[in-house]
Amino acid sequence: MTDYLVLAAAAFLAGLIDAVVGGGGLIQIPALFSTLPSVVPATLLGTSKLAGIWGTGAAAINFARRITIRWSTAAPAAAAAFVLSFLGAYTVTKIPPDFIRKLLPFILVAVAIYTLKKKDLGTHHAPIHTGWQEKSLAVLIGGSIGFYDGFFGPGTGSFLVFLFVRVFGYNFLSAAAVSKIVNVACNLAALLWFGYSGHLLWKVGIMMAVLNVAGSLIGSRLALRHGSGFVRKIFLFVVSALILKTGYDAFLIR
Repeated sequence: MTDYLVLAAAAFLAGLIDAVVGGGGLIQIPALFSTLPSVVPATLLGTSKLAGIWGTGAAAINFARRITIRWSTAAPAAAAAFVLSFLGAYTVTKIPPDFIRKLLPFILVAVAIYTLKKKDLGTHHAPIHTGWQEKSLAVLIGGSIGFYDGFFGPGTGSFLVFLFVRVFGYNFLSAAAVSKIVNVACNLAALLWFGYSGHLLWKVGIMMAVLNVAGSLIGSRLALRHGSGFVRKIFLFVVSALILKTGYDAFLIR
């Protein structure tokens, strides 16, 4: 019973954080691994995806009701992410992601420093691309992050938010909204693979999904209420936590 309470709390907090800037896996995945140590990792990751996709989907719907989504960016990015996440998942079965594991903390440090230095980054929503240029960049970003999500994964939501702000000229709030749509595509592709291969704990995943949705709805409402400045602060907090976590995993765990 205690294990289920821990997983429920973790799912709620993960949904809340993930709805704003991504990074919910920092909470949800360690909770699953610590409370269910006898279950194989693939099944725990699949169960986390089962819970997470509902929360991410709820956040995407909540954002879409209040913010105008640029589907000319979101749709091609999501489609590319869906396809390439399969390729990433396949690749990780052939090539260990050790190089990415050690490189990731440094990439995140660069993202944090850039965001801190550019005080006005993401404060104004002024999309700078249209037409085929917009679609091509959306496919490139969606496909690249989709592949990364399938291949390794940590920080996917935060990378999407940063890239939509930096490359497309979105504010943090609009970037968070579009990133949720792309995240749903990534999670769906992974979930189909885990489901096909039988790596799902349905009862645990559904229980966590309910709490994940509850946290997600609160998180997206907080973002909508407090705007891009709030999202920027949470973004920097989550990126800082990711730097510590990925650095520890890459260099201190033997």
